[in-house]
Amino acid sequence: MIEIVRGEHDTGPPKQPRLPENLKHDLLASIVVFLVAVPLSLGVAFAAGAPLLSGLISAVVGGLVASLFGGSPLQVSGPSAALTVVLADTIATHGWPVTCAITVAAGLLQILFGLTRAARAALAVSPAIVHGLLAGIGVTLVLGQLHVVLGGSAQGSALANVVALPRQIAAHHDQAVLIGVVTLAVLIAWPRLPKTVRRVPAPLAAVALATGLSVLTGMSLPRVDLPAGLPELHIVPRLPDGGWGGFALAALTIALIAGLESLLSAVSVDKLRGGPRTDLDRELIGQGAANVAAGALGGFPVTGVIVRSMTNYEAGARTRLSAILHCVWILAACLLLTGVLRLIPLAALAALLVYVGMKLVNVHGLKEVRRHGDLPVYVVTLAGAVAVNLLTGVAAGVLLALALMLRRMIFSGIHVEREGERHRVVIEGALTFLSVPRLTRVLAGVPPHAEVTLELLVDYLDHAAFDCLRGWQQAHAGPVTVDEIGHPWFERGSSGEPTVRRSVAARVVPRWLAPWSQWQAEHVVLPAQRTASSLLCRGASEFQRRTAPLLRDTWSGLAHGQQPHTLFITCGDARIVPNLITTSGPGDLFTVRNIGNLVPPPDGDDSSVGAAIEYAVGVLGVAEIVVCGHSGCGAMKALLGRAPDGLEQLGSWLRHGEATLRRRAREAPVLLGGERPAAEADQLALQNVVQQLEILRAYPVVAAALERGALRLTGMYFDVGAAQVSLLDDAARGFVPAGAVEH
Repeated sequence: MIEIVRGEHDTGPPKQPRLPENLKHDLLASIVVFLVAVPLSLGVAFAAGAPLLSGLISAVVGGLVASLFGGSPLQVSGPSAALTVVLADTIATHGWPVTCAITVAAGLLQILFGLTRAARAALAVSPAIVHGLLAGIGVTLVLGQLHVVLGGSAQGSALANVVALPRQIAAHHDQAVLIGVVTLAVLIAWPRLPKTVRRVPAPLAAVALATGLSVLTGMSLPRVDLPAGLPELHIVPRLPDGGWGGFALAALTIALIAGLESLLSAVSVDKLRGGPRTDLDRELIGQGAANVAAGALGGFPVTGVIVRSMTNYEAGARTRLSAILHCVWILAACLLLTGVLRLIPLAALAALLVYVGMKLVNVHGLKEVRRHGDLPVYVVTLAGAVAVNLLTGVAAGVLLALALMLRRMIFSGIHVEREGERHRVVIEGALTFLSVPRLTRVLAGVPPHAEVTLELLVDYLDHAAFDCLRGWQQAHAGPVTVDEIGHPWFERGSSGEPTVRRSVAARVVPRWLAPWSQWQAEHVVLPAQRTASSLLCRGASEFQRRTAPLLRDTWSGLAHGQQPHTLFITCGDARIVPNLITTSGPGDLFTVRNIGNLVPPPDGDDSSVGAAIEYAVGVLGVAEIVVCGHSGCGAMKALLGRAPDGLEQLGSWLRHGEATLRRRAREAPVLLGGERPAAEADQLALQNVVQQLEILRAYPVVAAALERGALRLTGMYFDVGAAQVSLLDDAARGFVPAGAVEH
């Protein structure tokens, strides 16, 4: 979807003090856009079968109104190739005066859409439909204008153009063909020319060269038909005598297509320029006002045109003054350069439209659509737009997109895994009545007396699916165990209190985060199965089936060695899970665990911790050593005289904590979040972390790394009851929450 940033809107023309600063940029950009807009405006009107002057009227009047009242400061509006197909059909059906009235009605609809804040709803249309629609317009445009380039005339439909094209190619070709081929050749070759040459816009260069060639060689061929003097602007629209249904449908079609292109163009420019985003509802109102004004004066329908808007941005425009000035230059050209414009061959404009149509088939957009799995929507929209009409193509694309969305939302992954003689039926996703036929087919393939586990990873279970599972469980001859991961949809249904809405489903801790004993107690039904060994075996099985496939690539990269960034020294307490509280994974932490997270002195008789320190710092080259204490530590309670009797090894080990007791006697209390913990053992645990960091500095390998600036020592404390990690902060004279420490 296209990103909309709420609350950031362009508020109109820039304040006066910035005008001189931006004028130079806007002036140069307006000239570039003017040079692009004139041939495109004439070509679009020609392709639709509208009076050529209507294209220029829209470029001036519609472009000016949209620039003044629209929401996008760099948007450039005018006649668009995206409307040529629907306008050609509208003109052929209703005539030009009624088409102008349809343009006014379309503008009023756009204003209504903007006032009701419907702009964001329009952008909810799938990108596949948008790209397919534009591609359909491009294909239709190319098929029609190719006949003109080849010296003929376009047929009544895209299919008729396809049928007649071979005959047109084989027919006799006159001067118009040469002009069309020259125009196309220049347009295709222009992007490959040096940058200095490409400062001239490609459409202007192609039309100018083709026109110059036709004049110099004295060619006699159809050219642009404009009034010789100042045209008289008067109210053109006329309401139809009947056929109001067709009138309304045409107005709605033009309003939707013009509005959609305008919004897409505005958002595309927003992505490039940065800063405040366009007020899309205001932009839609401005485009509607432009269509009312243009239609009232006999002009072509107006949209925000992506090609001109991008040209405006790339030419350096700063404000909406650039778009306003480009309208002024077009008006001046109509008044002063009418004679020059009347020299342009119609074949050159047709070739320009062929090129524009080819560009509407966006190959990059097609690749994005395919990557997102929406290629069928793109193809259906394109085919419907070309074979029938644009609204049919859009409607077909919307219906297919809804069908695919529904399929993705209700699709359940159902398969059977064999574990020796056991069968595991795994069901994932939303399980609804639509999945019941497939579910029954899979369950029917399970042997009648097999031992089965139904593993449910569902995020929704409706009544029909529950009945199917429950009935099969009761009818199956062998034992059936239901293993639910996540919210207990099946269990609640079996107990007579089914969950009927996703919104009220309980948030469940994933099994790989919850304590194993907790989810085992919930999912192991028989008390005899709840032993330590069975818990670990089930946990290992859970890892092998679910976690290992996700992390296999990670462990594969670690198979030939480790490069941890941290030596993590913590207590052996079962409640402390280092990787969980530090959001780290395999290969990140070199962990040492003992009773009380103690570090014996380097000259002592216990070398196990010292060996780990030397290896981590001297061999592995860790960048950090963390000493992590915790609340409710049994070792700290033992140091305070509450050690169990008869544990000689524990008493021998705890002598390494005597330095912590001496520190407590001589130093001020260490604070936790600005306060002293209520429990005396927790106060000692804080002092203990600070003391172990001091002992670490006495190790020669640590001291050398600290002196080189290659190592950092960090004190950490985990409050088990609050699930709060705190870090030692010297400035705060204690431990502060991890989120409050600058890293």
